[in-house]
Amino acid sequence: MIHILSVRYDSVQPVVADSGRVAASDFQACHYFAMRYTLRYKVIEQSIQRKRRRSEALALQMRDLDKALADIVAIRSQIAAGTAFRGYGPATMAATGAVALTTAILQFWLLGDPTGEPLGFFLGWFVAATLSGLMIWFEMRARSRRHHSGLADAMIHQAAEQFLPAGIAGVLLAVVMWKFAAETLWLLPGLWQILVSLGIFASVRSLPRTVALAGAWYFVSGFSVVVLASQTHTLSPWTMGLPFVIGQSVMAAILYFASGDNDAED
Repeated sequence: MIHILSVRYDSVQPVVADSGRVAASDFQACHYFAMRYTLRYKVIEQSIQRKRRRSEALALQMRDLDKALADIVAIRSQIAAGTAFRGYGPATMAATGAVALTTAILQFWLLGDPTGEPLGFFLGWFVAATLSGLMIWFEMRARSRRHHSGLADAMIHQAAEQFLPAGIAGVLLAVVMWKFAAETLWLLPGLWQILVSLGIFASVRSLPRTVALAGAWYFVSGFSVVVLASQTHTLSPWTMGLPFVIGQSVMAAILYFASGDNDAED
């Protein structure tokens, strides 16, 4: 008598069989196990394949979505590049000119010797520039939402992108000259005006063409201030204040006449 495995349903039980029936029973057991585990393998494999196909389909959809979003951003940027920016208001430009005039007058009264007090001189103009920048920024956001609607963010980004390099260069130039060449600080007012002119020229493609006149004014005044200051190597609130008063007034007038009656409604 030989012990063999008799498989019934999900249990495996030892039985005793004649040697003549061993071959048939053994074949049936092997056949059962083969069928059972082959089917289980196929089920598992099909499940894995379905999950893989779903993952690939999801990844493809995400790639398509990312491409569509990138295309939308590119289209919006192209439209913004071809649209005149109306975020700068004439009233705020005139107000920044008033800030420059007020700063020059205060420094004329309060600073007996600006050259001997460069920290007070440049700190005053830093505060004036910060105040003017905030005024322009807040009005730019409000006007862009009103005039450009869905393109507002793209238009603001484009405007900042055009002028930001000149602003950063002005700050870094002041820091480097203060740290390593303090005896040349008298050059800074003229150099700042030249940088402002470059920022305006960079913005001409999205502003009225006549804005280039304001850029030309800052360009000429910057070099003129450098030439005048080279004779005495001194700092003066008027060589900083008056060019900015005139330049910002010219900008305000250009924006006012370029925008027509619409700004009166704003």
